[in-house]
Amino acid sequence: MDHENRYEEALNWIHGLSRFGIKPGLERITAMLDLLGNPHRQVNYVHIAGTNGKGSTAAILAAILSEGGYKIGLYTSPYLLSFTNRMAIDGCDIGKAELARLVDLIRPVVEEVSSDEHYGQPTEFEVVTVLAMTYFASQKVDLVVLEVGLGGRLDATNIVIPLLSIITNVDLEHTEVLGDTVEKVASEKAGIIKPGVPVLTASDDPIVLSVIKNKASELEAPLYFLFAPLEYDDQVVRVNNPLFNCLIITDQGQSFNYNGFKSSYQDLFIPLRGRYQVCNAATALAALELLAGQGFNVEEKAIRQGLAAVIWPGRLELLNNNPKLVMDGAHNPAAMRQMAQAIPEYFKFGRLILVFGIMADKDAPAMMSAIFPLTERVIFTRASIPRAADPDRLFTIALNQFHLSRDKAEVEENIGRALDKALSEAGPDDLVLVTGSFYTVSDARAYWVQLVR
Repeated sequence: MDHENRYEEALNWIHGLSRFGIKPGLERITAMLDLLGNPHRQVNYVHIAGTNGKGSTAAILAAILSEGGYKIGLYTSPYLLSFTNRMAIDGCDIGKAELARLVDLIRPVVEEVSSDEHYGQPTEFEVVTVLAMTYFASQKVDLVVLEVGLGGRLDATNIVIPLLSIITNVDLEHTEVLGDTVEKVASEKAGIIKPGVPVLTASDDPIVLSVIKNKASELEAPLYFLFAPLEYDDQVVRVNNPLFNCLIITDQGQSFNYNGFKSSYQDLFIPLRGRYQVCNAATALAALELLAGQGFNVEEKAIRQGLAAVIWPGRLELLNNNPKLVMDGAHNPAAMRQMAQAIPEYFKFGRLILVFGIMADKDAPAMMSAIFPLTERVIFTRASIPRAADPDRLFTIALNQFHLSRDKAEVEENIGRALDKALSEAGPDDLVLVTGSFYTVSDARAYWVQLVR
């Protein structure tokens, strides 16, 4: 069997595990890793949780550390272009042949654990996390930047003891699993804090900060804030707010100044759009300062080059001009609000035509209320996974709750046809925005790449 067929067979087996859903807890992954000799204990980690921004922060930190000469693994989810995006080393995705080999290695372990009634069947995310940890250990990386899948406390990635824990921010999400208040969600996110391990947060929500502060104090974990309320100034080191320090927006990205714990840098450039990406970059820089005390030192030249080299598709990504085509994976109300604020600041356009597809478990009205004020037309669509929301239901919400007229909203289930329709209706000065989910963006982006080849 050739490499491509072996890869497809491995991928089908992995995706076949999705039918077992989400099962919070660490028992199954602990059992699998134990049978494999605990490869996760052979590697250093930075562990990143948060509602939004954790993937971008992870990508930025990994890029800087790689530029600094370290061999750096990056584990993120979901993937945007290919499943192999999930695990990368120094910006290069895992090879298809290597992934197939690793599946052959761990498949008997998965079957052994699933046959034990005490553990039951591992989930897809648990298995993929085991794959990644086995891969990074086999490649002897210096450090892995590890993104949480869902929540934190009971997420499969929480099996690690990292050098540093990061909580980017906290807002309501996955309330059926994490809880129906910000305080409950924050408590789940704070579950990644480990005894004595430094923790950094970019949250500016007093409720969230109180939860994180209490958990860190309980576990004697040194705590660092990117945006510290005044009442905490005498207790923790404070990083100045970088968002308003000489923010210069260009077509290619943005420049900013960073004033950190000990380091300050002027005119740093990052090729990502959105003020929140500056916050993510500052979080990565603060993390870098904390890691310097643990042997990971990076020179200023490498920091600048690493920031400038960050590639993170599907985040306010401009794929075409005349008309503008922008894709963004905003997948919850908080992310949608941030994106809606950034769109008119970073792009000039006439009408905005929206291609909108979300997951069924999301707060559709809240997401719509964030982006609809900018929207002239909306085409509801559906990503090609079972969790996608029914676009007819979204259309009904738009008509009944937002009083959109039928000439301003319609349904086209196929994402390719929805994108074609939006582009055909757009004038040269208009903007077509594809958003609502990384799965929606992934399907649309794959279609677009084939279209322009």
